[in-house]
Amino acid sequence: MTADLNLSTLRQRYLSGELTPSALIETLLQQLATPDIHHIWISRLDANALRAYAQALEGRNIADLPLYGIPFAIKDNIDLAGLPTTAGCPTYAYTPAESATVVQRLIDAGAIPLGKTNLDQFATGLNGTRSPYGACRNAFDPDFISGGSSSGSAVAVALGLASFSLGTDTAGSGRVPAAFNNLIGHKPSCGALSTHGVVPACRSLDAVSIFALTAEDAECVLAVAAGFDSQDAYSRRLAPHGFDFGRATSFRFGVPMPKDLEFFGNTEAARLFGESVERLKSLGGTPVEIDLAPFLETARLLYGGAWVAERYQAIREFFDAQADQVFPPVREIVAGGKSQTAADAFTGIYRLRALKAQCDTVWNDIDVLLTPTAGTIYTIAEMQADPIRLNGNLGYYTNFMNLLDLAATAVPAGFQADGLPFGVTLIAPPHQDAPLLHLAARLQHAQGGKLGATQQPLPPPESLSLLPSGQIKVAVVGAHLSGLPLNHQLTQRQARLVAATQTAPKYRFYALPDGKRPGLIKVDEGGAAIECEIWEMPASQFGSFVAGIPAPLGIGKLELADGTTVNGFICEGIGIANAHDITNYGGWRAWLAT
Repeated sequence: MTADLNLSTLRQRYLSGELTPSALIETLLQQLATPDIHHIWISRLDANALRAYAQALEGRNIADLPLYGIPFAIKDNIDLAGLPTTAGCPTYAYTPAESATVVQRLIDAGAIPLGKTNLDQFATGLNGTRSPYGACRNAFDPDFISGGSSSGSAVAVALGLASFSLGTDTAGSGRVPAAFNNLIGHKPSCGALSTHGVVPACRSLDAVSIFALTAEDAECVLAVAAGFDSQDAYSRRLAPHGFDFGRATSFRFGVPMPKDLEFFGNTEAARLFGESVERLKSLGGTPVEIDLAPFLETARLLYGGAWVAERYQAIREFFDAQADQVFPPVREIVAGGKSQTAADAFTGIYRLRALKAQCDTVWNDIDVLLTPTAGTIYTIAEMQADPIRLNGNLGYYTNFMNLLDLAATAVPAGFQADGLPFGVTLIAPPHQDAPLLHLAARLQHAQGGKLGATQQPLPPPESLSLLPSGQIKVAVVGAHLSGLPLNHQLTQRQARLVAATQTAPKYRFYALPDGKRPGLIKVDEGGAAIECEIWEMPASQFGSFVAGIPAPLGIGKLELADGTTVNGFICEGIGIANAHDITNYGGWRAWLAT
């Protein structure tokens, strides 16, 4: 059995002293010494270099390094100092003196780079067969495609050779391989991860992506790697997110109308998508049918006009000099950009602006959109026999993403009868990375199963909050509860209900003398659990909400039944003079019903 490379498991073993980075590297070197039958790697650091990385960590404080001793792989269009960057084309290769910004941030956090992974040449393709280094093979069945273009990065993680990996995602390259290899594939908000030191495909659309065994692992990596980089003209800070639908007990999720669902004859994929819809409903989601037509029209823009010309521009000098060195399907696509005019490009840009205006309206009705990641999967032989059309099928649900400036997380969603994995994608507006990953974690744990293609079980869920939040949670116990007279003070501030729960059993509950409000007092003994609701509001609205609360009530820290604390209504001790103890009712609604 392969080693369990889940981040939380490795960290626990490091902290306990059971494992050291050097010992882990020796284990991985044994695994990496076996023949690379899946065509995962283009180049790797040698044993001495890996041992040096590990040994340098062992004198460090683990607490100071969030990715201490975590091994990762890098798609070979992303620079790692000292190893060639080929972009899948040997004659294009160069050896960088510095690592890409995103790679250096991970190394600085304690992560250990293993090497560079195979890809569809120049990141042009979604299938993993367009490489002179060999078609990268699926982790579950080597006769099938791995997905692309970040093919080797996904398979390395799925087979237990790396804890996580970096890919890139312009048209779906960080999501399709995740679906085909039973992984989380997170395509962050555009600009959140620097592309400095990345060979561009479409520079205005490119995103560095993360493959991980769990959604929690992806959040850990994103929290380290994200950040503004002045060397990347498209870089932007990951802004605080809005309503955390991923943690809410109720949320609205979009599903494509039946007319827009396409599985290319794969009835197993259709079945598994239907099960995913039901699974989201079981987590508190309410499905809302969405017209996907403007999204699909947007997707068709990607390989025409401005953006195919941008692919040509990315490698223009090399392509004009050595087009014969480019893999045939890639050459055909890139060559199409040479004939595009500036007028053609502006026509596409204008159409995109109109379509985006249409697509943006769906977020008025839903918090998150659910689609298949890919409608079907093909064998390597099928893909090589019909490379353009079948590759286009793989991008049906992915090609619109960066054109519309969306964030997305691919999530494992079960297995077909033939044993091949299927995946779905959660989609939201930019900067909603944290809610996407939180919902992905719940969906992944509800599905269950193993990590990637290993036999390692999913670790227990973790409730992480590592990314910037623009929301504040407030626990209410009285007249602000849903449907009661003061609830409008929450809803008019765009607050959303997150959960109905109870406090820890440490409180006494009183009806105040005015009969309109309750008071909650924390006690050392004789306390009980009191029903409450957790609401979440924009931080910008919190001050005005608190300012409107009359004495003797106020906002303090309230302990919940699960041991967490949130802002919540508490009462000054003087306020319970002449108040009626109603603790035995367990909540304000029960008292009102008497």
